[in-house]
Amino acid sequence: MSIYRLGALGLAASLAVAGATGCATKNYVRTQTTPLVEHTDQLDAKTAANNQQIRGVDDRAQSGIKQAQGSADTATQNAQNASKAAGDAQIAASDVVHRADSLDSVVKGLDNYKPVANVTVNFGFDKAVLTNDDRDQLDSFAAQLGSARSYILEVTGGTDSTGPAQYNYELSQRRADAVVQYLASKYGIAAHRFYLIGIGKDKEVAPNTTAEGRRQNRRVVVQLLSNMSDQGTQSASNQGGAR
Repeated sequence: MSIYRLGALGLAASLAVAGATGCATKNYVRTQTTPLVEHTDQLDAKTAANNQQIRGVDDRAQSGIKQAQGSADTATQNAQNASKAAGDAQIAASDVVHRADSLDSVVKGLDNYKPVANVTVNFGFDKAVLTNDDRDQLDSFAAQLGSARSYILEVTGGTDSTGPAQYNYELSQRRADAVVQYLASKYGIAAHRFYLIGIGKDKEVAPNTTAEGRRQNRRVVVQLLSNMSDQGTQSASNQGGAR
Protein backbone atom coordinates (compact mmCIF):
# COMPACT_ATOMS: atom_id res chain seq x y z
CA MET A 1 0.00 0.00 0.00
CA SER A 2 1.39 3.32 -1.00
CA ILE A 3 2.07 6.11 1.36
CA TYR A 4 -0.56 8.19 -0.36
CA ARG A 5 -3.24 5.61 0.28
CA LEU A 6 -2.20 5.26 3.88
CA GLY A 7 -2.39 9.00 4.25
CA ALA A 8 -5.81 9.07 2.71
CA LEU A 9 -7.00 6.34 5.01
CA GLY A 10 -5.56 8.15 8.01
CA LEU A 11 -7.21 11.40 6.96
CA ALA A 12 -10.52 9.64 6.52
CA ALA A 13 -10.18 7.99 9.92
CA SER A 14 -9.32 11.30 11.46
CA LEU A 15 -12.35 12.92 9.85
CA ALA A 16 -14.53 10.05 11.00
CA VAL A 17 -13.24 10.35 14.55
CA ALA A 18 -13.64 14.10 14.41
CA GLY A 19 -17.18 13.73 13.05
CA ALA A 20 -18.07 11.22 15.71
CA THR A 21 -16.55 13.42 18.35
CA GLY A 22 -18.43 16.43 17.00
CA CYS A 23 -21.74 14.58 17.07
CA ALA A 24 -21.02 13.30 20.53
CA THR A 25 -20.15 16.80 21.70
CA LYS A 26 -23.36 18.26 20.24
CA ASN A 27 -25.41 15.49 21.82
CA TYR A 28 -23.67 16.05 25.13
CA VAL A 29 -24.21 19.78 24.97
CA ARG A 30 -27.85 19.30 23.98
CA THR A 31 -28.34 16.74 26.72
CA GLN A 32 -26.73 18.93 29.36
CA THR A 33 -28.28 22.26 28.37
CA THR A 34 -31.88 21.14 27.87
CA PRO A 35 -32.52 20.43 31.55
CA LEU A 36 -30.85 23.72 32.39
CA VAL A 37 -33.18 25.56 30.05
CA GLU A 38 -36.17 23.73 31.44
CA HIS A 39 -34.97 24.43 34.98
CA THR A 40 -34.56 28.10 34.13
CA ASP A 41 -38.07 28.22 32.69
CA GLN A 42 -39.41 26.53 35.76
CA LEU A 43 -37.50 28.97 37.96
CA ASP A 44 -38.92 31.91 36.04
CA ALA A 45 -42.40 30.47 36.32
CA LYS A 46 -42.00 29.90 40.06
CA THR A 47 -40.56 33.36 40.48
CA ALA A 48 -43.51 34.85 38.63
CA ALA A 49 -45.92 32.77 40.69
CA ASN A 50 -44.21 33.83 43.90
CA ASN A 51 -44.29 37.45 42.84
CA GLN A 52 -47.98 37.14 42.01
CA GLN A 53 -48.62 35.45 45.34
CA ILE A 54 -46.69 38.17 47.16
CA ARG A 55 -48.70 40.83 45.33
CA GLY A 56 -51.90 39.00 46.25
CA VAL A 57 -50.89 38.84 49.89
CA ASP A 58 -49.90 42.49 49.81
CA ASP A 59 -53.21 43.47 48.19
CA ARG A 60 -55.14 41.51 50.78
CA ALA A 61 -53.03 43.02 53.54
CA GLN A 62 -53.63 46.53 52.23
CA SER A 63 -57.34 45.79 51.90
CA GLY A 64 -57.38 44.44 55.44
CA ILE A 65 -55.54 47.50 56.71
CA LYS A 66 -58.00 49.83 54.97
CA GLN A 67 -60.95 47.86 56.30
CA ALA A 68 -59.49 47.83 59.80
CA GLN A 69 -58.80 51.56 59.58
CA GLY A 70 -62.35 52.16 58.39
CA SER A 71 -63.72 50.12 61.27
CA ALA A 72 -61.47 51.97 63.69
CA ASP A 73 -62.63 55.33 62.32
CA THR A 74 -66.26 54.24 62.62
CA ALA A 75 -65.70 52.99 66.15
CA THR A 76 -64.00 56.27 67.06
CA GLN A 77 -66.88 58.27 65.61
CA ASN A 78 -69.42 56.13 67.43
CA ALA A 79 -67.48 56.56 70.65
CA GLN A 80 -67.39 60.31 70.15
CA ASN A 81 -71.12 60.39 69.43
CA ALA A 82 -71.82 58.25 72.50
CA SER A 83 -69.59 60.47 74.60
CA LYS A 84 -71.35 63.58 73.33
CA ALA A 85 -74.77 62.05 73.98
CA ALA A 86 -73.69 61.07 77.48
CA GLY A 87 -72.30 64.54 78.05
CA ASP A 88 -75.50 66.15 76.80
CA ALA A 89 -77.54 63.88 79.04
CA GLN A 90 -75.35 64.74 82.01
CA ILE A 91 -75.69 68.44 81.29
CA ALA A 92 -79.46 68.03 80.95
CA ALA A 93 -79.63 66.31 84.34
CA SER A 94 -77.34 68.90 85.93
CA ASP A 95 -79.46 71.72 84.53
CA VAL A 96 -82.55 70.43 86.35
CA VAL A 97 -82.91 73.02 89.08
CA HIS A 98 -86.42 72.08 90.10
CA ARG A 99 -85.70 70.01 93.18
CA ALA A 100 -88.20 70.48 95.93
CA ASP A 101 -90.42 68.72 98.42
CA SER A 102 -93.56 69.55 96.49
CA LEU A 103 -94.74 71.24 93.32
CA ASP A 104 -96.60 73.89 95.29
CA SER A 105 -93.41 75.85 95.94
CA VAL A 106 -92.13 75.88 92.36
CA VAL A 107 -95.10 75.72 89.97
CA LYS A 108 -97.36 78.71 89.55
CA GLY A 109 -101.01 77.94 88.89
CA LEU A 110 -100.52 74.31 89.85
CA ASP A 111 -104.28 73.84 90.13
CA ASN A 112 -104.51 74.26 86.36
CA TYR A 113 -102.27 71.24 85.76
CA LYS A 114 -104.03 67.94 85.42
CA PRO A 115 -102.47 64.46 85.40
CA VAL A 116 -102.37 62.95 81.95
CA ALA A 117 -100.24 59.82 82.28
CA ASN A 118 -97.63 58.25 84.51
CA VAL A 119 -95.08 55.46 84.55
CA THR A 120 -93.22 53.70 87.34
CA VAL A 121 -89.89 51.91 87.00
CA ASN A 122 -88.49 49.78 89.80
CA PHE A 123 -84.88 49.13 90.66
CA GLY A 124 -82.97 46.24 92.12
CA PHE A 125 -81.55 46.42 95.61
CA ASP A 126 -78.91 49.17 95.81
CA LYS A 127 -79.17 49.72 92.03
CA ALA A 128 -79.60 52.94 90.05
CA VAL A 129 -79.23 51.56 86.52
CA LEU A 130 -82.13 51.25 84.08
CA THR A 131 -82.86 47.78 82.75
CA ASN A 132 -84.11 47.02 79.24
CA ASP A 133 -87.60 46.61 80.66
CA ASP A 134 -87.32 50.02 82.33
CA ARG A 135 -86.31 51.61 79.03
CA ASP A 136 -89.22 49.96 77.24
CA GLN A 137 -91.66 51.35 79.80
CA LEU A 138 -90.14 54.83 79.52
CA ASP A 139 -90.25 54.63 75.72
CA SER A 140 -93.98 53.81 75.83
CA PHE A 141 -94.53 56.68 78.21
CA ALA A 142 -92.47 59.13 76.12
CA ALA A 143 -94.51 58.32 73.01
CA GLN A 144 -97.27 60.48 74.51
CA LEU A 145 -95.03 63.51 74.84
CA GLY A 146 -94.89 64.20 71.12
CA SER A 147 -98.40 65.63 71.10
CA ALA A 148 -98.27 67.08 74.62
CA ARG A 149 -98.34 70.84 75.08
CA SER A 150 -97.57 73.01 78.10
CA TYR A 151 -96.64 70.08 80.26
CA ILE A 152 -94.32 69.28 83.14
CA LEU A 153 -92.89 66.01 84.37
CA GLU A 154 -92.96 65.28 88.08
CA VAL A 155 -90.20 62.78 88.88
CA THR A 156 -90.36 61.16 92.30
CA GLY A 157 -87.63 58.80 93.41
CA GLY A 158 -87.55 56.54 96.40
CA THR A 159 -85.79 53.72 98.22
CA ASP A 160 -86.75 51.07 100.71
CA SER A 161 -85.93 51.47 104.38
CA THR A 162 -82.74 49.41 104.30
CA GLY A 163 -79.54 51.33 105.06
CA PRO A 164 -78.65 54.80 106.36
CA ALA A 165 -81.00 57.68 105.53
CA GLN A 166 -78.28 59.80 103.89
CA TYR A 167 -77.18 56.95 101.64
CA ASN A 168 -80.80 56.32 100.62
CA TYR A 169 -81.19 60.00 99.86
CA GLU A 170 -78.24 59.91 97.47
CA LEU A 171 -79.39 56.59 95.98
CA SER A 172 -82.87 57.94 95.26
CA GLN A 173 -81.29 60.96 93.55
CA ARG A 174 -79.19 58.71 91.32
CA ARG A 175 -82.29 56.73 90.37
CA ALA A 176 -84.25 59.85 89.48
CA ASP A 177 -81.30 61.29 87.57
CA ALA A 178 -80.98 58.05 85.56
CA VAL A 179 -84.59 58.43 84.40
CA VAL A 180 -84.19 62.13 83.64
CA GLN A 181 -80.98 61.57 81.69
CA TYR A 182 -82.57 58.84 79.61
CA LEU A 183 -85.66 60.86 78.70
CA ALA A 184 -83.75 64.10 78.14
CA SER A 185 -81.04 62.60 75.93
CA LYS A 186 -83.25 60.28 73.85
CA TYR A 187 -86.28 62.50 73.40
CA GLY A 188 -84.78 65.96 73.69
CA ILE A 189 -86.99 67.00 76.60
CA ALA A 190 -86.01 70.39 77.96
CA ALA A 191 -84.54 70.38 81.45
CA HIS A 192 -86.99 72.94 82.79
CA ARG A 193 -89.87 70.51 82.30
CA PHE A 194 -88.53 68.15 84.96
CA TYR A 195 -89.48 68.59 88.61
CA LEU A 196 -87.79 66.21 91.03
CA ILE A 197 -90.02 65.86 94.03
CA GLY A 198 -89.50 64.21 97.39
CA ILE A 199 -86.11 62.75 96.41
CA GLY A 200 -84.51 60.89 99.27
CA LYS A 201 -87.26 61.53 101.77
CA ASP A 202 -88.00 57.83 102.15
CA LYS A 203 -91.60 58.44 101.23
CA GLU A 204 -93.15 55.01 101.23
CA VAL A 205 -95.64 53.81 98.65
CA ALA A 206 -95.85 50.36 100.26
CA PRO A 207 -94.92 48.84 103.63
CA ASN A 208 -91.23 48.01 104.03
CA THR A 209 -92.10 44.99 106.13
CA THR A 210 -92.36 42.69 103.08
CA ALA A 211 -90.06 41.97 100.14
CA GLU A 212 -92.76 43.07 97.69
CA GLY A 213 -93.30 46.30 99.59
CA ARG A 214 -89.58 47.07 99.57
CA ARG A 215 -89.46 46.33 95.83
CA GLN A 216 -92.25 48.82 95.19
CA ASN A 217 -90.43 51.48 97.21
CA ARG A 218 -87.27 51.11 95.11
CA ARG A 219 -88.84 53.15 92.34
CA VAL A 220 -89.04 56.29 90.26
CA VAL A 221 -92.48 57.57 89.34
CA VAL A 222 -92.81 59.95 86.39
CA GLN A 223 -96.05 61.91 86.25
CA LEU A 224 -97.08 63.85 83.13
CA LEU A 225 -99.15 66.92 84.00
CA SER A 226 -100.58 69.46 81.56
CA ASN A 227 -102.46 72.72 81.99
CA MET A 228 -104.28 72.20 78.68
CA SER A 229 -107.67 70.94 79.79
CA ASP A 230 -108.73 69.66 76.38
CA GLN A 231 -105.50 67.69 76.03
CA GLY A 232 -105.96 66.10 79.44
CA THR A 233 -109.51 65.08 78.60
CA GLN A 234 -108.51 63.69 75.21
CA SER A 235 -105.55 61.76 76.63
CA ALA A 236 -107.69 60.29 79.40
CA SER A 237 -110.27 59.29 76.80
CA ASN A 238 -107.63 57.65 74.65
CA GLN A 239 -106.21 55.77 77.60
CA GLY A 240 -109.67 54.58 78.55
CA GLY A 241 -110.31 53.32 75.03
CA ALA A 242 -107.05 51.45 74.92
CA ARG A 243 -107.77 49.31 77.97
